[in-house]
Amino acid sequence: MKKAILGISAFYHDSAAALLVDGKIVAAAQEERFTRKKHDSSFPIHACRYVLQEAGLDYNSLSAVAFYEKPFLKFERLLETYHAFAPSGFVSFGSAMLAWIKEKIFMRRMLRKSLAELGDAQIPIYFPEHHLSHAASAFYPSPFEESAILTIDGVGEWATTTIGRGRGKSIEILKELHFPHSIGLLYSAFTFYTGFAVNSGEYKLMGLAPYGNPDSPRAAEYKKKMETELVDLRKDGSVILNMDYFDYATGLKMANETKWEKLFGVPRRRPESEISQPYMDMALAIQQVTEESVLRLAATARALTGCKNLVMAGGVALNCVANGKLLRTGTFDDLWIQPAAGDAGGALGAVLAVWHILYGNVRELVPERDQMQGSYLGPEFSSKEITRTLEKYGAHGRHYDEFRCLAEDVARKLVEGNVVGWFQEEWNSVPVRWVTAAFSEMREIPRCRRSSTSKSNIAKASARSLPRYSKRMSANISNSTASLPTCCLSPPSTRIGKRPFLSVITSARSTNASIFSARISPRSPTSTIPRAFRPSVAKPIPATGN
Repeated sequence: MKKAILGISAFYHDSAAALLVDGKIVAAAQEERFTRKKHDSSFPIHACRYVLQEAGLDYNSLSAVAFYEKPFLKFERLLETYHAFAPSGFVSFGSAMLAWIKEKIFMRRMLRKSLAELGDAQIPIYFPEHHLSHAASAFYPSPFEESAILTIDGVGEWATTTIGRGRGKSIEILKELHFPHSIGLLYSAFTFYTGFAVNSGEYKLMGLAPYGNPDSPRAAEYKKKMETELVDLRKDGSVILNMDYFDYATGLKMANETKWEKLFGVPRRRPESEISQPYMDMALAIQQVTEESVLRLAATARALTGCKNLVMAGGVALNCVANGKLLRTGTFDDLWIQPAAGDAGGALGAVLAVWHILYGNVRELVPERDQMQGSYLGPEFSSKEITRTLEKYGAHGRHYDEFRCLAEDVARKLVEGNVVGWFQEEWNSVPVRWVTAAFSEMREIPRCRRSSTSKSNIAKASARSLPRYSKRMSANISNSTASLPTCCLSPPSTRIGKRPFLSVITSARSTNASIFSARISPRSPTSTIPRAFRPSVAKPIPATGN
């Protein structure tokens, strides 16, 4: 009998579903492609129906369901964060807790209620950690028997960056960087300040960077201020952020606009307003800082693992400019990046983690080929269906008998300055950027040439803003720069509450299931969570629990 596992990513942004049958990736799709709601965060019911239909299966025949993160650990992080920053953030705390206590903390119940539309069988549900899902999505489909693993995003449960090693069917996490220090959230803060939408406009910030002037004193000054006032970039690529300038930990915005305007001399750009040169220079500066962090993290990964290959996932892994520079450094012989590197790809990583780690199945490698099938894992449509849709909406269409004629017309449209949306065969499962359903005019922006601290300010501000947080951070922040470590990446064993991670995953199979239960681990006596909020930890919740 076939073993099929349904993976789900939902309730934050970029909801998606993926299906694994006997270890093979059969189908994967984002919910937004069905609902036409960009970055749809709702339960991916349409995507689930599609992947099951593609495999010719019904819900009741599934072996397991895998959700891409641990909700209880994320709730733990929210509680500890608000308590550490109290009394600031009360309004944000109220709205966040309302959503969690009303729905999200009962994630297993929410999932079962949504899955009931597909079938009534009591399928076990597993909860691998967020960055484990990213790591699994990067390593298991890759063509490498062994490789270093680098995951970088905004934040999962606690981790914002991880370095690990994949070998055969196992994954070992070696180092982590913890919230609130995050290169992904730093990049998102600048996405916000330059007038783009957080969690969707980061690619626009990356695309804006080449318009910055690398020879401009302003761009150099922006970069200097970033490195001396906002972020302390360590030798190993990890970062410490000056939380005096950021509101995302407990507020409703990414950055403190008043302090940023005083620091950079320009106000936050209003969305859809004209993009002036200062914002182009700012985009260039933060892109350079991000690239330097990624390059240093990669060098650290090489030193820690000794592997000649690297795989990457997480939202920051979608920064193709940084990836290109990393490849050209020659730090690794080869580089493989999960095409769906963001949270949507977490659905795929979750099922792969269950298949290889929990079930203990070996990988079947094909030399020099990955298992993503070109990322064409979504629905496909016949010419007849396309023609019917064009007629339904009164859209103009033309059928090409020869590919050469199609290519010539598309090339001409591009030369004329138009944007071309290209659909062919199956939908791909990767993020779609700069694509429209028809030809449209593209406004030209004059192009500039393209570019290839005092730590005490950050240390003192961090010490002020995180007095109770320092016990939980991998870095011991104080008023003296001498006490700041050169490395902020910590071993998984020093995680909050010393939760078991890969020591459990790579040990006997009988204990593997515990890593997938979204339970709260035993806490240290110095916990600052009010007792009223401390869940009982007398008995671990089983693997199918939440």
